[in-house]
Amino acid sequence: MTGFIDIRDAEMVFHTKQGRFHALRDINLRIERGQFVALIGHSGCGKSTLLNLIAGLLKATGGALICDGREIAAPGPERAVVFQNHSLLPWLTCFDNVYLAVERVFAAREGKAQLKARTTAALELVGMAHAATKRPHEISGGMKQRVGIARALAMEPKVLLMDEPFGALDALTRAHLQDELLKIVARTQSTVVMVTHDVDEAVLLSDRIVMMTNGPAATIGEVLDVPLARPRDRVALAEDPAYMHCRKAVLDFLYTRHGAPREKLAA
Repeated sequence: MTGFIDIRDAEMVFHTKQGRFHALRDINLRIERGQFVALIGHSGCGKSTLLNLIAGLLKATGGALICDGREIAAPGPERAVVFQNHSLLPWLTCFDNVYLAVERVFAAREGKAQLKARTTAALELVGMAHAATKRPHEISGGMKQRVGIARALAMEPKVLLMDEPFGALDALTRAHLQDELLKIVARTQSTVVMVTHDVDEAVLLSDRIVMMTNGPAATIGEVLDVPLARPRDRVALAEDPAYMHCRKAVLDFLYTRHGAPREKLAA
């Protein structure tokens, strides 16, 4: 049985000046269309490496990665990535940052008016249409991240890949953007894979949580289904027994059965 994203026996070995580093081993994961999957684990467990393999930014040294029936061999517009650093071009306006991505994907078959309409729609989707003419230095960190998400969504990707997209934001902004992401995913029915260190974020947002063992040679230790109905409300979930059960299961995995590596604790 295959999924929308199908990862089979994936391995990742880096050859560095210090020698061979075995980052990931025996990664087997199936993700269905429209699922929201969180990757969680301690620093150095290969979460971002796995995300980069799905994005095509890295090529696996073993195994196979399939997306929608095609092997992942390189980056492609069907897989959009949002990093912790928004990566906006500072000399362009918010509109032009999004337009650049839209133009790359759709220019061959659509006119400028359609491209502009796509760009405006993406900014409206994340609540940033009012800042279309502003440059990155003129808006807050949370607003920059919204524009980064708009740029990714404007490409109409089959998969949205997010590498700790809210990690650098303050707690209130982070919570607000998490709630906005829940609404956006509900509207777009996107397939999402997100790296996070935050247990509450993983449980709030996800349909499934993939828990990674410690590196090197990290692998998937456990996959937890999150049986919480959508739409989700963070206040209502605070005392929900199913939410608390999932939260406890992840904490137990991370801190009881797979505690942080000693060097991380000593740092």
